[in-house]
Amino acid sequence: MSYYDVDAILTDTQKLPCTFQLDVPGLGYLDGNAGGTVKAGTTIELPMWLGVMLAVSTGNTPGSPQLVTLNFPPPLQQRVINALKANPRTVDLRAQAPHYYALGARIMELFEDQAVLDTLLDTFKSRASEIADQAHNPRGALGDGADFLRGLEESERQLFKAAHEGPKSVKAWTQDLRRST
Repeated sequence: MSYYDVDAILTDTQKLPCTFQLDVPGLGYLDGNAGGTVKAGTTIELPMWLGVMLAVSTGNTPGSPQLVTLNFPPPLQQRVINALKANPRTVDLRAQAPHYYALGARIMELFEDQAVLDTLLDTFKSRASEIADQAHNPRGALGDGADFLRGLEESERQLFKAAHEGPKSVKAWTQDLRRST
């Protein structure tokens, strides 16, 4: 991902539950207590970029623990993963996170959880075939497929657009070739 990638920036703003391991004076404004102290054991949802920066920080004494520990965000917690395992086509990924797969990839950089990774891969494969079917069916977006299309997250929408416009582009290209020969 590029530094200037808007999708990467939006993914890094996704809220991530962070549990403080140390008392931190002066950061109370993160918890609605301006000027106060964040107590050890407090869990606060922070943007991912901030949570990651705090997770790699430690106290000011040698051997002190990290400042915060990161937890899985709600879109990747077990309840959603179980729903994806049951039937990935029925889960509204956009409601979970607009950049669901990018969030999953970013979280997999931070946590090593093969079961979640496998579920995300299986979900994408299953939904990609449905997306391709909907893209080639001109009535799919108006009929039964409308609810499914509303639930597509951003990379799935790009896939739908490419699958929908691809055959048109190939047809135009072949017609141009015929005309030029």
